[in-house]
Amino acid sequence: MSSIRRGLVVRTVFAVKRGWYRLRYPRLQLGAGVEIRGRIRLRRGVRVSIGAHTRLNKLVRFAGPGEVRVGADCLLNATWIGTWTSVTIGDRCLLSDCELLDNDFHNLAPDRRHDPPTAATRAPITVEDNVWIGAHALVMKGVRIGRDSVVGAATVVRADVPPGVVVIGNPQQIAKKFHD
Repeated sequence: MSSIRRGLVVRTVFAVKRGWYRLRYPRLQLGAGVEIRGRIRLRRGVRVSIGAHTRLNKLVRFAGPGEVRVGADCLLNATWIGTWTSVTIGDRCLLSDCELLDNDFHNLAPDRRHDPPTAATRAPITVEDNVWIGAHALVMKGVRIGRDSVVGAATVVRADVPPGVVVIGNPQQIAKKFHD
């Protein structure tokens, strides 16, 4: 098979998958050229918008009643996003087998843990452009990760990350600054 024909077949497969997922999930918006190389799962009424030329590998899951916006030219690899408010991911981001949770799912106080979650249990997450989030990282509610930053593997992000740094560990700490 020629490379031109092979490219046409690949583009056709991705177009068919985009069409199928649009039919299956009416709350899913897919930009031009999105490549679904694995599977997508939407749960609990989540609204998802994925920008042009973004690639989704393995199983990418979205859950909750909130909204997720993924920019253009991103890669989501086995990512799980749970949202009650909103999760915004900028352009050219790499998310590798990580979790982003804009809520605690339960109240913290012992006498209120079994009550429905309150507004204090949730806050939006913002991931700015060109951010790389490593495997098994956990990004918690209310966090902003600055442009051009890297979140190392297995890092727990509980506070804002400035632009142009590498954070690692639990609790997170800055291991490198790109612009010094």
